[in-house]
Amino acid sequence: MPPGETPPAEGSTASAHRERADGGPWEHPGVFLALVVLGAAMVAAFFAARLWG
Repeated sequence: MPPGETPPAEGSTASAHRERADGGPWEHPGVFLALVVLGAAMVAAFFAARLWG
């Protein structure tokens, strides 16, 4: 083995860990938060419009 090389018996841990699959929308809670805030703003605007005629 050349100096500085990892012996084949030890190997590398980089390939031992599989990459985690994308969690889809659950990894992006900001989208859900934006939808909730937008819905609350629309409901508030509806009641404000009813108050002002």
